Amino acid sequence: MAEEKREKDDKSETHIAIFNGKSIRRIWYAERWWFVVEDIIASLVDSSDIKQYVQKMKQRDEVLAEAWVQIVHTLPIETEGGKQSMNCADTKGIFRIIQSIPSKKAEPFKRWLARVGYERIQEIENPELAQERMKKLYELKGYSKD
Repeated sequence: MAEEKREKDDKSETHIAIFNGKSIRRIWYAERWWFVVEDIIASLVDSSDIKQYVQKMKQRDEVLAEAWVQIVHTLPIETEGGKQSMNCADTKGIFRIIQSIPSKKAEPFKRWLARVGYERIQEIENPELAQERMKKLYELKGYSKD
């Protein structure tokens, strides 16, 4: 995701990022990023009516529908017509929503989530693996091996 535009107000920042060639609005709120759910879904499905798609998705996935109010929050998002209240989810919520999208475009995310989950289970069983992963991350960030 590449940052494109930034706007500030007294308690949050609105950003627009590019994801799969589509704009994703996001806002820094309550110490974390929140993403506009419709933008994420629109980037992963071929639908002309995203609101209808979301309703059908919640019908297909009853567990997601039950948890929707915990996952999704209405936040003020800057739009061309001014601020609007929009459904947003944090990274964890977005990953859960993506799991419910039956789309080829969502498959790379699902495979990545499965791989990362598997790696974390391996690290719980063998903590040295977690230590090695962290060393690699530090090196990639430019820290010395020492």
